[in-house]
Amino acid sequence: MKPHIIITRPIPKAGLDLLVGSGRYVVDVHSANKIPSREQLISYVKNANAIVSLLTEHIDQEIIAEAGDELKIIANYAVGYDNIDVRAATAKNIAITNTPDIMTQTVAEHAAALMLAAARRISEGDRYIRAGKYKQWEPELLLGPELFGKTLGIVGTGNIGSVMARICYHGFGMKIIYHDIEKNLELERTTHAFQVSLNRLYESADVISLHIPLLPTTRHLINGSAFNKMKKNAVLINTSRGPVVEEKALVKALKEKEIFAAGLDVFEFEPKISAALKKMPNVVMTPHTASATHEARDGMAVMAVQNVIAALAGKLPPNLVNKELEDKYKKA
Repeated sequence: MKPHIIITRPIPKAGLDLLVGSGRYVVDVHSANKIPSREQLISYVKNANAIVSLLTEHIDQEIIAEAGDELKIIANYAVGYDNIDVRAATAKNIAITNTPDIMTQTVAEHAAALMLAAARRISEGDRYIRAGKYKQWEPELLLGPELFGKTLGIVGTGNIGSVMARICYHGFGMKIIYHDIEKNLELERTTHAFQVSLNRLYESADVISLHIPLLPTTRHLINGSAFNKMKKNAVLINTSRGPVVEEKALVKALKEKEIFAAGLDVFEFEPKISAALKKMPNVVMTPHTASATHEARDGMAVMAVQNVIAALAGKLPPNLVNKELEDKYKKA
């Protein structure tokens, strides 16, 4: 029998064609462009040889416990994989893969766009014109900070954070400071960046850009205490994961002008966004679209499918997350 692959929601044709066009697999795509229910996910893990999941599908321990012995891989169509219980999957010899690197440039560009939009009040200006308020040029209308020569604080200098730093260093002449668990010598060489403590970063940065995974140690990393340390003119950018920022504390910081503005692509309870946050004029929001370019989304689809094809052939998936399973493929 042909291996059965379930895709939890439609993905770009570039990836889908690799599976359907080969004729080697039975491919089922979740019919509605809507997050599958828990019952549907349980059915999928019971009946599939491979699953391509999106970051909106929360495949927890209880769902993985229902997986059949024939389920070889869950290929996440995302860089992050906090939506999957990797430990539970590893215990059942299920490979978990992601789609790293392919969206690095795209997400970094989006972070830079949010920085510009928030600092220079682009969305506010757009709304001002659409509301018919623009009657004349005014010397102090919608003033914001100039970015040239200001200090950018990067929290997490993986691929995306490093590209964001280089964009701002070379494009805007910004000074770069960063916080990470290890020194990033390449970033220091190319941008003259300095590694600093989190507190020093909060106190010194004019723009703070978050590029960290969601872990128990990073949940609510940006909280009321962090905002209290930031500059009044600080701009916060988050394209990583929503719960890294405590949304209630962010609303307070924006409302009480503890910081100047924020640019957000992710939210603590997405797709739900607090009503208070929506009312803040000094926040720019996008609907988790930092990777929304044709190049990135097509590349993610191809990469996820290539992981599936490898795993079903008994080969090491190129982007294996649970490295503990590497020996399984080496012995195959």
